[in-house]
Amino acid sequence: MARPTRRRIAWLVGCAVMLLIAVLLSLAVGSRQIAPGEVVQALLHGGTTDDAQVVRALRVPRTVIGVLAGAALAVAGTVMQGITRNPIAEPGILGVSQGASVGVVCAIAFLGVHTLTGYVWFAFVGAAVASVAVYAVAAGGYRGASPVKLALAGAAMNAFLASVVSGIVTTDAHALDEFRFWQVGSISGRGSDVIGQIWPFVAAGLLLAAVLARGLDALALGDDAAKGLGHNVALLRVLGAVGATVLTGAAVAAVGPIAFTGLAVPHIARALVGAAHRWVLPVAALLGPVMILASDVLGRIVFPPSEVPVAVMTALLGVPFLIALVRRRTVVAA
Repeated sequence: MARPTRRRIAWLVGCAVMLLIAVLLSLAVGSRQIAPGEVVQALLHGGTTDDAQVVRALRVPRTVIGVLAGAALAVAGTVMQGITRNPIAEPGILGVSQGASVGVVCAIAFLGVHTLTGYVWFAFVGAAVASVAVYAVAAGGYRGASPVKLALAGAAMNAFLASVVSGIVTTDAHALDEFRFWQVGSISGRGSDVIGQIWPFVAAGLLLAAVLARGLDALALGDDAAKGLGHNVALLRVLGAVGATVLTGAAVAAVGPIAFTGLAVPHIARALVGAAHRWVLPVAALLGPVMILASDVLGRIVFPPSEVPVAVMTALLGVPFLIALVRRRTVVAA
């Protein structure tokens, strides 16, 4: 086995171990500290103690949501950076996150939806519509949906949708009160019903991203080179946008807009295993949940008994890694 391959496998195994540790910490640490042995006992053998009830009823759904959202956002960011060849691309670049926000705020203000499980579908629809609108705008005119046009169309759509959200919540105090709890970005308070709603979309998005791995490698060489290798560049970008939209829509619908994970994790993954997407995608899918769960655990213990939202902690954790990465090596999109 070639040495680089052994190193990549070692990093992949190491990331899997980090995820297992993060999951255990997520189940054990909080305002109520629970011993690891008690966590394992509650998961494998049940039990009726208060600690067992806390683990199964509250922390297991929270942890599973964190794993699903982290994997979805990290892989979505990897795919977006690949199809746009833009190293600062992340799930917000195609207007997906803001589209989800519009869906939620409209559901609250105009349709009388007041539950998290009700928000999910409206957020998902809003994300999908925004992504289609961005691609339609970018596809018009000369050379179709080029990376630069996608980025510009996404920036314009983000600004427009953000103004729509601001316009609604500043004129409807009730909508603002409800919307801000979703907008803050958190994995707490989510139950197994939300997991059941989003996991099929996350699984489908991850599968599509895996299928596109070789095509993303070809796009990194440029459109002409990708065409020379027999790839349909337009189809690759459409499928990549679909996969990224499905993943981001599912994650944002469930946990609200959590920034930075989709930006930082792909770069960290490439620093560990190189630019080949067949390695970057699985490593990102493991590191994304690690970042989300580690941020959530730290947010529980920084100012007890209060909790800092995971969206705040992901930025605090991710910024130093990305700054160090920028200072040490050249950053590439794929």
